[in-house]
Amino acid sequence: MNPIVRNSLAFITALMVGGMVNMGIVTISGSVIPPPEGVDVTTTEGLQAGIHLFEPKHFIMPFLAHALGAFTGALLVALLAATHKMRLAVSIGILNLIGGIAAVYMIPAPVWFSV
Repeated sequence: MNPIVRNSLAFITALMVGGMVNMGIVTISGSVIPPPEGVDVTTTEGLQAGIHLFEPKHFIMPFLAHALGAFTGALLVALLAATHKMRLAVSIGILNLIGGIAAVYMIPAPVWFSV
């Protein structure tokens, strides 16, 4: 297979799988560490209204989701790509970083977590 096509398919696949890992962990996080009573975590407005009730334990799963999603995507693209493995893996990491920065602006969180 042409290396450019293989790298492109590897990158798209890794980005999607990394995103699925991220969203999968976020989705199950409420059953692993339940949110505070009365907080609606399904909407940004609900999070903004109840974020003051969150304890540090409530931020473990979002951290793991972003870290494992980025790691999974970077590892997968490094395994699947024909060439430029490190460059593609770092690109996956940069895109996840941009997504994390966007999340910091959209979802309120304590400063210590945002940093």
